[in-house]
Formats: sequence, structure tokens, C-alpha cells
Amino acid sequence: MRGSRSVVHGSKPAEPDKALEAFDHLEEDDEVAPKIAAARAMKAQARSDAGYVRHLFDQFAIDYDERMIRQLGYAAPRILRALADMVMAGRDSLSILDLGCGTGLTGVAFEDVAYRLDGIDLSPAMTEKARARNLYDALTVADIETALRDSGAPYDLIVAADTLVYLGDLATVFGGAHRRLKPDGFFLFTVESKDGESFELGPKRRWRHSDAYLRDVAEKAGFDVAGFLTCAPRHEANVPVAGFAVALSLKP
Repeated sequence: MRGSRSVVHGSKPAEPDKALEAFDHLEEDDEVAPKIAAARAMKAQARSDAGYVRHLFDQFAIDYDERMIRQLGYAAPRILRALADMVMAGRDSLSILDLGCGTGLTGVAFEDVAYRLDGIDLSPAMTEKARARNLYDALTVADIETALRDSGAPYDLIVAADTLVYLGDLATVFGGAHRRLKPDGFFLFTVESKDGESFELGPKRRWRHSDAYLRDVAEKAGFDVAGFLTCAPRHEANVPVAGFAVALSLKP
């Protein structure tokens, strides 16, 4: 799969932009003004609100696996495992950190090459589902940006399957991942993609990132790009969602 590139279709206008467009022709009276302010605030945010994400996934936890696999064709863990097999060929007995581990679907995909598997997730309910799999050596309920700042033993591999879609600005996570990797370690993740530059909030309140942005923030964080693929991490309304699967390694 390395080097395969498919055409990424142009993305729809971001949700806050559409809201602002809808309000453009209205006077900013007492009813409209707060809505305009909320749309502008959402547009200015560099990540989704942690409370919103926690609540969302606490609600989804009961039937998350069924919903993701059968209804949404969730493939991010499998895609990342295939990417790991390419860039880390022959390596096993890995210490792995699963960012946004959810119910543990990524843990299942990497179980056979892990001697230690740790997970971090915002949602207590999702974390309990992961704990029930008996795959993880340690599970932490935390924000990944905050958790990566903590000191701890470095990892051979850090993975983030369909997790970074809830962050716009990835500089903090990339910097944290860099600090928590061994010198020969890798950081693998999926994102939803967009054309052009930078990142945007899509209509489903999930962030999309451009090829150019990912490469720039990786360079600034001290990473080399070891693999960069186009992929479909999941489906939406039976249509594949355009995305990227990326492998980063530490610069020598």
C-alpha cells in the first residue's frame, strides 16, 4: 500500500462556516447574536471540547463495536496494523500506547505483536469496555494531550486510530508523542483528509487535516514521514470517508 495515492475529493464547507453563512443576512438581535458568537467560537477552536467527546462516547459505549464495524465499516485499526507491518517489518514484542483506545478494537489488531499494551481514552464507559477484553496492561481515563505530557517509560509504537479527528491543531499531540517514543519508535495514526492547507471542522464535528499540514507539523515536531497512504478509515451513509494513514519516525 505504501505510495498508493487516490484522488481525495474536495470537502464540504465546515459546520461553523455554514452556520455563519446562514446568519449573514440576519440582523444581530438578541436571538441571533448568541448563535453567531457560538459559531465563531467553534470556528476559532483548535480542537473539539473534551466534555463533548467524553459524553458522546459514553453514550456510544454500549453498542460501539456493532455500530462501528457493521454499520460504519470501521477499518482504521486494520489499516494501521498493515501500515505497521510495512514500516516495522519483522518487529514484535513491542511496547505500545493506544491513544483514544475506545473499546479496544486497536488493541485487538496489535495484540499479537505487543509485550506491553497501554491505553488512554477520555470516556470512562469506553475504557471499561476495553478493560473487559483483558488485553491492556494499563488503562487511563484522560485527555491524550494532557497524558502525553506526563513522564513515563518510552514506547516502541504509539497508535491513534480515528482519534485525531477530534483535534484540529495536532502540534501538542505530535510533540507529546515525540517525547514518549524510543529512538527507533514509530507514531502511526489515521485522520480524515482535506484538500489544500491546514485543517477544518467538518459537518459531523470531526476535524479534517490536509497532507501539507500533517507533513509540516510532523517536521516541526521532529519526525520523518516513514509512510503516508490514502485510505478510508470508516464509512458515512455508506460512502467511504476519505482519509490518510500516516507513519512517523523520529529524526536521527
